[in-house]
Amino acid sequence: MFWILQRIATRRLWDDEGGQDLVEYALLAGLVAVTTGLFAPSLSESMGTVYSKLASKLVEAAS
Repeated sequence: MFWILQRIATRRLWDDEGGQDLVEYALLAGLVAVTTGLFAPSLSESMGTVYSKLASKLVEAAS
């Protein structure tokens, strides 16, 4: 009798997909974090260049 109950409980746990979304979101967040870490240095250099050019144009326009 016990093995029947154990088999039913095991089957219910096996079929339960309640935590699947959490795992998928965690994997997606990890992928975004790694991608951001890889591209952040080059992105910050590009943004620095853009802001420097913008600042020099504003200084030219003010004088």
